Amino acid sequence: MIPLLSGLRVLDLTSVIYGPLIGQVLGDFGADVIKVESPEGDLARGIQPRGPQGDSAMFVCNNRNKRSIVLDLKTAGGREVFTRLLRWAEVFVHNMRPAAIDRLGFGFAPVAAINPEIIYCAAVGFGSGGRYAGRPAFDDVIQAAGGIAALPSYRGQDPAYVPGVMADKVAALTATYGVMAAIAARGRGMKGPIEVEAAMFEAVAAFVLNEHLAAAAFGGPPESAGYHRMFAADRRPYRTLDGWIAALPYTEQQWRRLLEFTGREDVLEAPWFSDPGERSAHIAELYTVLAEEMARRSTDDWLRALQELDIPHARVNRLEDLLRDPHLQDVDFFAPNGSGLARSARQPVRFPSLPDQPDRPAPALGADGQDVLAMLGYDAAGVAALRGAAAFG
Repeated sequence: MIPLLSGLRVLDLTSVIYGPLIGQVLGDFGADVIKVESPEGDLARGIQPRGPQGDSAMFVCNNRNKRSIVLDLKTAGGREVFTRLLRWAEVFVHNMRPAAIDRLGFGFAPVAAINPEIIYCAAVGFGSGGRYAGRPAFDDVIQAAGGIAALPSYRGQDPAYVPGVMADKVAALTATYGVMAAIAARGRGMKGPIEVEAAMFEAVAAFVLNEHLAAAAFGGPPESAGYHRMFAADRRPYRTLDGWIAALPYTEQQWRRLLEFTGREDVLEAPWFSDPGERSAHIAELYTVLAEEMARRSTDDWLRALQELDIPHARVNRLEDLLRDPHLQDVDFFAPNGSGLARSARQPVRFPSLPDQPDRPAPALGADGQDVLAMLGYDAAGVAALRGAAAFG
């Protein structure tokens, strides 16, 4: 934990990955994050594999540095406690569909009436004002809608999902920088409620189109979109004699060094090679040469050669290789965080001049409920009444 946001009060009404990752990042930077869960708990708690304490690795990896309270927001008592938490909070984050949060009475306008200085972050699937607003959204759906799944089709392959929860994480980090901007604005004197809306579809579309707008950015037709370098069939991990490697010569000097090393003077002598525009137009041919040459040597031979040639490169790591990667070991990337985990991926942003503090492990369901209620002013009788009404667990 890095104490840059110490004292910031965050109310987290989120589940699975998209919402919880926002709260975890804020907690990693020192915010006091209270996670409100239903009596059934965050859906992610039950996803396999599960650790000895019963919670899943997915839950534990997205909910460190938080406290947990169980409230049934369908009850009057649960909503009363939640209203007190909204008065306590400086930031409120949820990833419920708009109609669902409105049914509970905690849309932006009612919450702003409860707390006129709230930073209200709605992490939604599709932005309000658009015709898709309110639709259900999960990672695969947004990978498809946002253009990720179709990218392989530009290389003659079938559309495919990235085999990772890409859309949730891109959207979560987008939402987080929106919240951080609001926090900064508050610190610079902005008054009144601030509404932050982060939509998965728009976040992923922006992520994909950053380089792929291409000629369409200058007014070309929609069909002119697409960064051609990315669609070359041989821009890919390369097979060596005994494995796989990534190599990416980019400048003329890097290509020249590699082609001289491999004896491909025929390419160096091509009339288009020394002109940047022409070389870019022939990039697919260069990648094909690269693929041919990579297949002639072992992975270790190439790693040594590319290091000496000062050309960007990497071994193609599998998941298990990351867990053994010496650089990640050097920088203490993996560390236990309790909750039954022997290792977790730490917050990747570092502030070397600031002291780290120990992370708080992801909380057991409702583990901090009594403390949170006491903080809100409930006495023993009040807690008992909430339990009796099934509002608090």
